[in-house]
Amino acid sequence: MSDKTALVFGGGGARAAYQVGVLKAIVQFYSRNHGIPFKVLSGTSAGCINATALATYASCFHLGVRKLEWIWSNLSIDQIYSASFTGVFGHIGKMAFKGMLSKAPNSHPASLFNNEPLRQLLNNLVDFKRIDRNIHRGSLNAISLDASCFDTSFCETFFQAKASIQNWQRARRSGKRTMLTTDHLLASAAIPLIFPTVKIEQSYYGDGSLHQFSPLSSPIHLGANRIIAINLESPHKNESQPSPHYPQVETIAGHLLDTIFSDTINSDLERLLRINKTLANIPKAYRGSIPLQHIDALVIKPSEDLSEIAAQYFHTIPIAFKILMKLMGITGQSDSSIVSYLLFDKDYCKALIRLGYEDTMCQIDEIKHFLNIR
Repeated sequence: MSDKTALVFGGGGARAAYQVGVLKAIVQFYSRNHGIPFKVLSGTSAGCINATALATYASCFHLGVRKLEWIWSNLSIDQIYSASFTGVFGHIGKMAFKGMLSKAPNSHPASLFNNEPLRQLLNNLVDFKRIDRNIHRGSLNAISLDASCFDTSFCETFFQAKASIQNWQRARRSGKRTMLTTDHLLASAAIPLIFPTVKIEQSYYGDGSLHQFSPLSSPIHLGANRIIAINLESPHKNESQPSPHYPQVETIAGHLLDTIFSDTINSDLERLLRINKTLANIPKAYRGSIPLQHIDALVIKPSEDLSEIAAQYFHTIPIAFKILMKLMGITGQSDSSIVSYLLFDKDYCKALIRLGYEDTMCQIDEIKHFLNIR
């Protein structure tokens, strides 16, 4: 097994439960005491939380996957953001009141939801010290989290890695060695306007997918030459059918989220394949002078419409959140993917874990070959 294989966790809010199902399918082909088969982990948005949790258990793949499955299978919305009447409408009222009264620079980040419960959950569940120990022991080479810097409009990659890996700087993206904390996770997972931005040092950061121009570059900079990417893009039930009506606000908002979370990784995968084909047509004697390398890639993504699955669990949404969604024009029958990103409910998450497991098993022979599992 190569020590240069990376696992990339794409962003997608509650959809990230799907990634746990993928891991659950893969882990069963490894012995109980086997470390994770991915020496490089890279995550964006909610995917960064899965990547970090797995990094803390890099020495025991089975234990890491079990922990992740337990967390997602017992999740509730009020563990991610305040979902009571006071929590939802009190927070919105406070944001509106401050916006009307204050002409000075805003000292508090504006957002639709208060995600302080998520901060508390991460503080209780993630032992960041374990990441450094796992890197020193050789169980892990590197982990990276992408976040969008609002001050520079750069995609900044925060990473922990073995000493040989250096910082990097490219056009509108950079990599910075740091000791990861809860703030880095919250910054990467701060969906624009929905969750608050996070101040790290002297800059403000939001969801890593927002300015993520090349999502596969981070694991490559960290030494990977083989990548498995779990993309949370899903087929849409109406994507091949022209609509007879103008799209509603909630439909447009859903498309914006789909674009933020999926389009760049799809474009980057196409670019990677073109580079591979180009290199294959260059004689081996001349390849050493070209600053490019062949990268093997394998993509796993949902086979079903996650918005349709989310609609089946719309009734589980807390009443205050449901009222807010209806005020925005979103119901269980709405043609919008927004709910599939925000429904942090254990039953919905379990359904996504099942789908992730089933989809992975459908291509398990290809995955086993890619990972050299015998």
